[in-house]
Amino acid sequence: MPDGSKKAQGFTTNISCVHTENWAEKKEDSWFTYELLAEDPKTHARAGIFHTPHGDIPTPIFMPVGTKATVKGLMTDTVRDLGAKIILANTYHLSQRPGDELVAQMGGLHDFMQWHGPILTDSGGFQVFSHEEFMKLSDEGVKFRAVDYDGAWSYWTPETNMQIAQNLGADIVMQLDQCVGYPAERRKVERGVELSSAWAERCFNAHTRPDQALFGIVQGGMHLDLRKRSIEHLESIGDFPGYGIGGYSVGEPHEVMFETLAPLCADYMPRNKPRYLMGVGNPSTLIRGVACGIDMFDCVLPTRTARMGTAFSHEGRMNLKNAKYFADAGPIDAKCTCPVCTGGYSRAYINHLVKQHEMLGGQLLSMHNIYFLLELMRQAREAILAGTYSDFVEEWENSDGVVDF
Repeated sequence: MPDGSKKAQGFTTNISCVHTENWAEKKEDSWFTYELLAEDPKTHARAGIFHTPHGDIPTPIFMPVGTKATVKGLMTDTVRDLGAKIILANTYHLSQRPGDELVAQMGGLHDFMQWHGPILTDSGGFQVFSHEEFMKLSDEGVKFRAVDYDGAWSYWTPETNMQIAQNLGADIVMQLDQCVGYPAERRKVERGVELSSAWAERCFNAHTRPDQALFGIVQGGMHLDLRKRSIEHLESIGDFPGYGIGGYSVGEPHEVMFETLAPLCADYMPRNKPRYLMGVGNPSTLIRGVACGIDMFDCVLPTRTARMGTAFSHEGRMNLKNAKYFADAGPIDAKCTCPVCTGGYSRAYINHLVKQHEMLGGQLLSMHNIYFLLELMRQAREAILAGTYSDFVEEWENSDGVVDF
């Protein structure tokens, strides 16, 4: 039988789901249904709504990442005011600090971080498998060392991963999967598909919380036949409310990704379920991803680059540390309607802040970058509903500086 402990045997005691009185007694019929509203006539782009207990998610959409239950540097109200409808948190990091049991005792993630809209938590598998030298993989689960915390060894099975996810209490949770990097030998990718498929079934059977949606994850690297095998196995397991598409944005060129992503969405992904392309946040990649039929995106890119002094703009990426902005009185992006660009904050001021390592510089740029992607997806959705998404793509691709993305 799979080990049900959160830590490897001999390290800590078993984990259990706590405070189940916070769970809904049963699933409402409208929860976790996907409503397809429109499909673009010239591309595979689609607009829809995914219904959750904490609100509706209009798609296509970008989801800001709050790895440790915070979108770095920003208050929850600020993220909401920027237009975010759903945010992410990370299962691995929160299971380490402060611990999923503590989050459950605090009423779950919604109360803990004071975000009362939809939340998605990833499985934490990407973080675990990113340290191959500190993990041991088997059919039953994965033993890994939390090198970015106390260095203790932990042991996760699909069952314990679901217990952690249920304690955290997000609206959407992801199965435990194995993410294989790029490049990789086909046999290693195929093994990852086999393991992820087996774990998907165990997650499906272990997940019992009615007010959560469990998404399966399609793996298969850059091999379309393995991707097809993966989604077919997921569909055979049961009725997943949605599907993540993992194993992309792991070092491959964008063109290599789209060689398999486009036919995967067009020919094999279920039409009546949301499709979530995991870990992608480059503006041009979002535009092309939507054209393929992707509904949901997430990435740390807008806040991570902001902390480095970089802004997204219709002129391309802008390094606000650059000396040419020292006395520039203009906004970051004259076409942007975010609170930073319309609030009188000049390029010169932000140049000063980031060069002096003032935290406000990163905060202002984070606000701008998140808004930029949220607004990009809002405009994309409007274009799909109007049947003009191909025109929207053409306008974007012909815009100044788009090559920077």
